[in-house]
Amino acid sequence: MSSELRYTANTQLEHLHARYTGTGHADLTKYDWLTHQHRDTLSSIVGHPTLTSYLAIADGESIGRVKFEMTERMLQPCGPPPRKDED
Repeated sequence: MSSELRYTANTQLEHLHARYTGTGHADLTKYDWLTHQHRDTLSSIVGHPTLTSYLAIADGESIGRVKFEMTERMLQPCGPPPRKDED
């Protein structure tokens, strides 16, 4: 019974990873996870016009300027990637 449950859980997890790219995996670093989260948030703000309008009013900017800045921020939302240790 437990082997069936394990098989079902693994197939469900594989399905989630295939469907949603930001769900991560065992080798995902903290930087990569944060980058995915920030990009998801920024793309959601750009994709929802009411959120974009809200931010534009709060910042005193035009809607186009807010969209442009959010899109630019998606390139490196958490700054440059950390150096990889060569062991």
